[in-house]
Amino acid sequence: MIAEQSVTIGLVQMRCSADPAQNMVKAVDGIADAARRGARIVCLPELFRTQYFCQREDAALFDLAEPIPGPSTDALGRAAAANRVALVGSVFERRAPGLYHNTAVLIDADGALRGMYRKMHIPDDPLYYEKFYFTPGDLGFQSFPLQGARVGALVCWDQWFPEAARLTALTGAQVVFYPTAIGWHPHEKAELGAVQHEAWEIIQRSHAVANGMFVAVANRVGREGDLEFWGASFVADPCGRLVARASHDREEIVIAPCDLRLIDQTRRNWPFLRDRRIDAYEGLLQRFIDSSRG
Repeated sequence: MIAEQSVTIGLVQMRCSADPAQNMVKAVDGIADAARRGARIVCLPELFRTQYFCQREDAALFDLAEPIPGPSTDALGRAAAANRVALVGSVFERRAPGLYHNTAVLIDADGALRGMYRKMHIPDDPLYYEKFYFTPGDLGFQSFPLQGARVGALVCWDQWFPEAARLTALTGAQVVFYPTAIGWHPHEKAELGAVQHEAWEIIQRSHAVANGMFVAVANRVGREGDLEFWGASFVADPCGRLVARASHDREEIVIAPCDLRLIDQTRRNWPFLRDRRIDAYEGLLQRFIDSSRG
């Protein structure tokens, strides 16, 4: 099989309403729009089927969860097959009674479910009470072949952890997608909004640089409860350059052609994977290295 030299990515940046059915229709319409504009792999925001419910702890909200396969993966599979595109989606997974995950699904252009990733890093911050809802993932870091590219998926809070990006890259991922739901606390935006967004973009672009791969981030947009989601979905190339980026406040379809040959070219000149000292990194398995103990 001849490796593909390029792949065009589509990101659906959308507002989410209180109506799950309406959100699915909007997502499917966005997938079709991205496909018409040449996308071959399309990514949706985190937990796109509902508004971001983790702003409060409410046991009744577990009723929003569903199995995999289930209604959302069935609908996304139909959309993928109808538009001949691969998809990275996001599902509130009901794995068993009392066991729930925040799960990315990877669906091929024939509508088949090719892989799953369960979010590993679970936040517990004001308005992001995810530890109440989600069990940390247990599938590890993986990548899967989609539309001629090797694709990995991580989810939102995972984007702050270089270890997650590195381990996904080490499975051969050429593109890592981050379905995302991140925004500003309104009382912080004036003072900290710019630096928070800048840090978020920098850390993910740094994953692209450190691993010589493409990084693609699909965020939601709009006000939901006490959060203002900041949009700015983007794709970065293996040098960390922005291939495309959306606005902060509008629904958009981001289209980004990605030349996969840049991965080899970049890694030849920046051979970070070659020069890693894997014999000296045992300290990464510790929570903290207390140097005072000598």
